[in-house]
Amino acid sequence: MTETLALVPSGIDTYRQPVVYMHEDCHICRAEGFAAETRIRIDLRDRWIIATLNVVARGAWLAVDQAALSVSAWQALKAQAGDRAGFSHPEPPVSSSAIRAKVYGGRLRQEDFAAIIGDTLDSRLSDLDLAAFITASAGNRLDERETVALTREMQAAGETLDWGGQTVLDKHCVGGLPGNRTTPIVVAIIAAAGHLIPKTSSRAITSPAGTADTMEAMAPVALDAAALRKVVEAEGGCVVWGGGLNLSPADDHFIRIERPLDFDSVGQLVASVLSKKAAVGATDVLIDLPVGPTAKVRSAQAAAALGSRLSAVGQAIGLRVALHESDGTAPVGRGIGPALEAADVLAVLRRAPAAPTDLRDRALDLAGRLLDMAPGASGKTGRARAEKLLDSGAADAKFMAICAAQGGFRDPGEAPQRAEMLAPAAGYITAIDNRLIARIAKLAGAPRQQRAGVRLLVRVGEPVETGQPLYEIHAETTGELAYARAYAEAHAGALRLSEDTA
Repeated sequence: MTETLALVPSGIDTYRQPVVYMHEDCHICRAEGFAAETRIRIDLRDRWIIATLNVVARGAWLAVDQAALSVSAWQALKAQAGDRAGFSHPEPPVSSSAIRAKVYGGRLRQEDFAAIIGDTLDSRLSDLDLAAFITASAGNRLDERETVALTREMQAAGETLDWGGQTVLDKHCVGGLPGNRTTPIVVAIIAAAGHLIPKTSSRAITSPAGTADTMEAMAPVALDAAALRKVVEAEGGCVVWGGGLNLSPADDHFIRIERPLDFDSVGQLVASVLSKKAAVGATDVLIDLPVGPTAKVRSAQAAAALGSRLSAVGQAIGLRVALHESDGTAPVGRGIGPALEAADVLAVLRRAPAAPTDLRDRALDLAGRLLDMAPGASGKTGRARAEKLLDSGAADAKFMAICAAQGGFRDPGEAPQRAEMLAPAAGYITAIDNRLIARIAKLAGAPRQQRAGVRLLVRVGEPVETGQPLYEIHAETTGELAYARAYAEAHAGALRLSEDTA
């Protein structure tokens, strides 16, 4: 008979990593040889998971005959108070040899990626295993054939939405440009034009805000597939968090590892983007590639290489992919952080006099390209049509209708703590470092704190006087504000200043 332990909720959020906590004197730990970081199979009724063991010392909060589960583990098992579960060693992951081969420079086959994705979703792979796979795939270490295979397996692991053969438009930005929050505006314009655009977006990976974070400052985004379909059928478009859907589900596991590693792989990026586009049922996809010295894509050559891979993989999996190379030399709009970026989005949609013109122009460029890709488009009239839909208020009305359908609009609000960073001398703003200004926004609390971040008060090329405010840091607490401000003062080059005032 299998030995069991009483299950208790730990209340500890480990994101998507199932973790189990056991007392160091637990008889099952001793009998089975379980130690810290051991992978353990937990069986409860007709469900099972594989979790990583953390050992609790004597005299702490856990009894010897109990096992505490992290929030994700508790939810995955559908555990209830009073449940008892069995514990055993799991079978070794079948994909270990494939990951090892990739670490040593081997080329993986379709079945290898299928095994890696399957083991990832079953939590058979530890964080170290996943980190090894992601690191071994970094840079250009996945070739085109491997990228196609990974993309297909990531899509196949989840659901694919079916829109009955209709043309479905979508867009994506590869990121690396703070404040570049065009998506809500583009979705509103495209849906107002009568086209389908079911947009799923990520939360921030290495940035102060992802599209889902910004949208969540204005409306709920954690919808399931049925709710997404209902919104799109009613309004033509949506902006929801992809992690709440079973579309390319392995990607969220990879993102959890990529976030602390703080780097991207070309193959992983392409597979992540296109597997989600295919899973949401898109037929025509526009990819925005911002290029700049401190953006994610640093040069025209890098953009060409990434664009070529995106186009080739898209064609291989049946997507029509178009590329849009844009200026990535400086942040877009004024706000950097979920609520601050949401304020910029609303200003553009509402045609406010002070709305950031660069965000408006970028959104119109992208919406125009998408409209030109739609069925029945004649000539290059898309941008003019997009501008008309924005200026008439139709896009604003559609955006508010989408927010209502997703659960209701809310005002993004502003953080209570603020500090101005001042110009040390007179001159002209010659550059804004995307990475440094994003770092300051993250240290202020973004995106975890929705209202935290940075608001730019000047743009590249503008003259400034000594002591003039360059940007504001917004934070929820005085501690976070002080932390971000100290970093900003130590890295004054976030906004570079020429003292040539002639």
